[in-house]
Amino acid sequence: MATKDAGGALPEGFQRPLERVLGKAPAAKLERAFGMQTLGDLVWHLPRRYAKRGELTDLASLAPGEHVTVVAKVRSVEKRDLQRDQKGRPRTLTSITITDGTSSLDLAFFNQTWRSGELHQGVTALFSGTVGVYKGKRQLAHPDYELFDESEGIDAEEWAQQPVPIYPATATLATTKIQALVAQGLDALGDVPDPVPDAVRREHRLMPIAEALRLAHQPKVEQDAYRARHTLAWHEAFLLQTYLLATRDWFDTLPTAPRHPGSLLERFDASLPWQLTDDQRATGDEILADLASGTAMHRLVQGEVGSGKTVVATRAMLTVAESGGQSALLAPTEVLAVQHFRSITRSLGPDLAAELQPTLLTGQMPAAERKRALLRIAAGSARIVVGTHALLSERTSFAELALVVIDEQHRFGVAQRESLRAKGVHPHTLVLTATPIPRTIAMTAFGDLDVSTIRSLPAGRSPIQTFVVDPVERPGHFQRIWERMREELDAGRQAFVVCPAIQPGKLEGIEVDETDADADADARPRPPVDDVQTTLQQLRQHPALVGREIAPLTGADTTEQKDAVMRAFRAGDIGVLVATTVIEVGVDVPNATMMVVLSADRFGVSQLHQLRGRVGRGEHAGLCMLVSGADPLSPARERLDAVAATLDGFELAEVDLEQRGEGDVLGAAQSGGRSGLRVLRVARDVGIIEAARDAARAVLAVDPTLVEHPALRLAVHARLDPDARAALITA
Repeated sequence: MATKDAGGALPEGFQRPLERVLGKAPAAKLERAFGMQTLGDLVWHLPRRYAKRGELTDLASLAPGEHVTVVAKVRSVEKRDLQRDQKGRPRTLTSITITDGTSSLDLAFFNQTWRSGELHQGVTALFSGTVGVYKGKRQLAHPDYELFDESEGIDAEEWAQQPVPIYPATATLATTKIQALVAQGLDALGDVPDPVPDAVRREHRLMPIAEALRLAHQPKVEQDAYRARHTLAWHEAFLLQTYLLATRDWFDTLPTAPRHPGSLLERFDASLPWQLTDDQRATGDEILADLASGTAMHRLVQGEVGSGKTVVATRAMLTVAESGGQSALLAPTEVLAVQHFRSITRSLGPDLAAELQPTLLTGQMPAAERKRALLRIAAGSARIVVGTHALLSERTSFAELALVVIDEQHRFGVAQRESLRAKGVHPHTLVLTATPIPRTIAMTAFGDLDVSTIRSLPAGRSPIQTFVVDPVERPGHFQRIWERMREELDAGRQAFVVCPAIQPGKLEGIEVDETDADADADARPRPPVDDVQTTLQQLRQHPALVGREIAPLTGADTTEQKDAVMRAFRAGDIGVLVATTVIEVGVDVPNATMMVVLSADRFGVSQLHQLRGRVGRGEHAGLCMLVSGADPLSPARERLDAVAATLDGFELAEVDLEQRGEGDVLGAAQSGGRSGLRVLRVARDVGIIEAARDAARAVLAVDPTLVEHPALRLAVHARLDPDARAALITA
């Protein structure tokens, strides 16, 4: 439910309840359809595109089930009498065919013969409705429409070129109705204080915010809409950057006990069986400087799959432990928490582990075991704690929480992360992500964090070859996959088979769902989504794999089941693990050398890269097979080809951003929510983001608390609700 205007600023005019502006009934419709409550919500509901009266819509592109708004011309009108209804009353059908000059679309009006008087041959209008199919032909039943009648005294060419705003609409609120409501809202808006300072507006040639909103909704010419949207994008970028930089400055003021490295870190480094990479050492030095500074660290470490982020985090934990402080590592899943716990305990060795008492805490632990863990944590004897959401429980208390490490932080809401930080006194925060972040997203979603990057992989990591296999075009190659897997098993190695679903109809944790827009562009029938249950049965019966130990692993399994399966897989007792994306991050089995991803087009680029990182972690080379029946010319296939072409996660992150846009890259694909940005597009507006960041920094340099900029202060304080920034971050 929206409680603030989406554009960010909340001057008084924007805060007015919609019911007072529009009346009770229209306000209720807008709230049901879009969650709108304030005038700001309405005026920031911007057109998604603009049509021109003189340009007709391509009707051939319309898909059944889609709610559309089109500009078209009436080609023909036909009226027919139908059978009388049960009460003997006459019934009629007025069938109107509209055209774009090439394709056509039928309109159906029942018992409304008067429509033919308005929609006669040659009339051009804006039509809105949901595309249906009747007797094999597409149609709109009872669509809303707005006639394009030239008024006297208006230049015909000017009239034809005037942009017509097309809004995000619903079946109950057509774009024409939204146009009228927005116009009413703009009339009621009046003058509003502009949060962008006058000097910044003048320097960057921006309009006042109220003028920009009016022109975005009611442009006279196309250029008006471009100018308005430039100002609105700048407005969004400036508010966001001011918020992020002010937050960063605030963290720099939080006093905390300085933490310095000592014998614990020296002993750990000496015990490592490999040399730290240059990137690991450089990142470690940055973290050590933060820990010793006396103010709270707030740092993001991004690194390739297998680049050694956990080692970097462990070194930070040892530095904190040197002076008695505790560290808590928060992981999104139990599989990952257990993996981290075992990896850290193993890397510490028996002596350091005995001193630091690393402790695991998850919600599914037996009651007695969980009670012992809680006591060790509360007493302070457990100086390294690894856990899931159980760490956030009120029952979990720390003696001296000095460092919070959050792995794959996009899996947690802001409130969850802050509830863990609140268990200490201004603890340091270290955020880890194995999803490389494009530079523009780093500036928008992580602008309040210092960022460290680990690009290089530790010595000894084996290369991974990736291939796309089309079971439709190359069935022989598809069958060869399982023979190749048998060869790996014969050599004593292991394999993963990844499915997007647990069982038919139940997808689990994928970025690109089965309603992927690419499906509409694929001329060939799409195969059913592969699932763990069916795949498990098929592989156990496959001639190449008969007699092999094959086991399932999904997010629906209990903790005991997951733990037992992973223990057996690490021990080599299981040859093939058939799993969902539960293995996406943190699973480290060096003997696993082959991965097969079924229905690979159902996954996003970053997720495929993460999954692929589960193989090739030991002395033997890795092999990843991406199985997909997607059309070779479709965007889905482009994604797979991009993954197969490079192992550089940072390059793939840019590809993902360019192809899908930040709305999905920042989380909308999984959550169904918005990226949080109305106009600004991080893939397109790099220049605006950089300029806005510089301007925000200049304002904060002379007015750090924004007391001299009250409109900006109000807007920044209201800019993001508790989880708005979580919606800005990938999945």
